[in-house]
Amino acid sequence: MTEEEKIFAGRIFFAGNPELLAIKHKAHTACQRFNAMDEYDPGRAEILAEILGSLGRYCRFQGPVQFNYGCHTFIGDNFFANFNLTVMDDARIFLGNNIACGPNVSLLATTHPLLAQERLGLDDEGNRTMFAEYAEEIHIEDNVWLAANVSVLGGTHIGTGTVIGAGSVVTKDIPAGWLAAGVPCRPLRPITEKDTKKGLFLPEDEERFRYNLR
Repeated sequence: MTEEEKIFAGRIFFAGNPELLAIKHKAHTACQRFNAMDEYDPGRAEILAEILGSLGRYCRFQGPVQFNYGCHTFIGDNFFANFNLTVMDDARIFLGNNIACGPNVSLLATTHPLLAQERLGLDDEGNRTMFAEYAEEIHIEDNVWLAANVSVLGGTHIGTGTVIGAGSVVTKDIPAGWLAAGVPCRPLRPITEKDTKKGLFLPEDEERFRYNLR
């Protein structure tokens, strides 16, 4: 079993394996190039398209961004990420259509054993010999908004149309159509028509926002 196959099987893997390092280096250098470019440079999108598992139409990354593998992330159409998107995509990350990420969102599909000996591989002198790691997938369905400073941990699934409040840490599945927030993140209530903000739209903007007001 290759180290990458171990990742996908949910097993402990060696992150320093040369094949994994090569994948990560390609992603890291691409992110460096992307982050150094002007935000309106059309070449930016091409850089990310080269390293990601898939990238849909009409996607915008404000930048800076950081992908760990890149090729383990699959993004649908109409994706938007504000400043400082961090994607630790050791395991696969699946993002649906129409997802918006606020500033400082982190998608963290990797972790380490809690027991120090298992995590560090301490020898007889107490020196670390091998840093153990394993990973679980993240699934985020369509029309989800992750507000500022949200962290989503591996092994979680966020349902369609859900909003995750600012500063939340998602450690468990969140159902579709809910407002959820907290550390750890918990579903607070369903999102309903009572949450409308139609009264904030000016008459002069009705044509511009005609699809928002349907």
